[in-house]
Amino acid sequence: MISEILQRSINWIDVRFPVTKLWKDQVAEYYAPKNFNFWYYFGSLAMLVFANQVITGIFLTMSYKPSAAEAFGSVEYIMRDVPWGWLIRYMHSTGASAFFVVIYLHMFRGIIYGSYRKPRELLWLIGMAIYAALMAEAFLGYLLPWGQMSYWGAQVIISLFGAIPFIGEDLTIWIRGDYVVSDVTLNRFFALHVIALPFVLAGLVVAHLMALHEVGSNNPDGIEIKDNKGPDGIPLDGIPFHPYYTVKDMVGVMAFLAIAAVVVFFMPSLGGYLLEHNNFKPADPMVTPTHIAPLWYFTPFYAILRAIPHKLLGVMGMGLSVGLFALLPWLDRGAVKSIRYRGWIYKLFLSVFVVCFIGLGYLGMQPPTPVSTMVTRILAVGYFGFFILMPIYTRIDPTKPEPERLT
Repeated sequence: MISEILQRSINWIDVRFPVTKLWKDQVAEYYAPKNFNFWYYFGSLAMLVFANQVITGIFLTMSYKPSAAEAFGSVEYIMRDVPWGWLIRYMHSTGASAFFVVIYLHMFRGIIYGSYRKPRELLWLIGMAIYAALMAEAFLGYLLPWGQMSYWGAQVIISLFGAIPFIGEDLTIWIRGDYVVSDVTLNRFFALHVIALPFVLAGLVVAHLMALHEVGSNNPDGIEIKDNKGPDGIPLDGIPFHPYYTVKDMVGVMAFLAIAAVVVFFMPSLGGYLLEHNNFKPADPMVTPTHIAPLWYFTPFYAILRAIPHKLLGVMGMGLSVGLFALLPWLDRGAVKSIRYRGWIYKLFLSVFVVCFIGLGYLGMQPPTPVSTMVTRILAVGYFGFFILMPIYTRIDPTKPEPERLT
């Protein structure tokens, strides 16, 4: 009786909205390569963290006051007086860092398996747009606690726009809404952080999933499973996303939640890497912190900015260090997609790139010294060399032949 009522309800909805068709096309009958591995957890984890940020953000806005006079106090009120407010705040702050961890690993998977190559160039570009929007979202949210590092970090980053010739000074005033970071800046950053950019991110995520399902998922072998179909039109090396990968992704979700719970409950500031010590002090425009640096997920690019003495060239270098990722589909001239079949030259350049990225991230968090600045410049050369020399080393790289079917 209950199942009959349920089926009738579904049929009633299907006549008016294609729920069953969407479920089949996007999940149950979407055929994914059968050899997904550990690296393919991070796409679903990114969706999980995005949902966490939206839900916890909604609860935080119920008690947060976007006013220079009350913002810091409202955060303290959330932490001390709102029931479970401390948990919601720590889930949101930890979730921001977790988002970047997941996104960086998701991007790295795309790089090692060539997920940006034809026919997925547009899919990669949409993903890079998500990354850019996420960086903007994180930066805007960074000011909202109105602590010392929030205030001065925003002051430093916004002032970088002043390096743009002719319009720089006017642009910085327009972004701040004032001559200095003030109540006006806080209000507009709050509006953009909680309303505008979440809508942009949600739209880009939907576009990313639509593009993914149109061209199909890549795999560790870099082989197009659509090229080998059976008489029924189903890829021979594909399996339905549901239930196989929905169940498999739950394993990654459980492991991720366990790690996140340890951080949230036992080390929410993680020694200053997730919540800086200076941000537990209210913003004071008259007292500049001894060392101003962004949170860890921006520090590789901040290190490049800081290592270039000319302000405009530094801003250009920082922008280029992010923007070059979008050019990977056209820089890579390799005969194969996956790192499994690439030669030692590509693997060497990729290893150097990873070391440089991590090294720049670490140096970007440290106070500058003559030695660290020199090391940063050396690492920056290795970082940019990975992209600039890619058309050359991928073409001469001794590759292995790809198999006709998935291994």
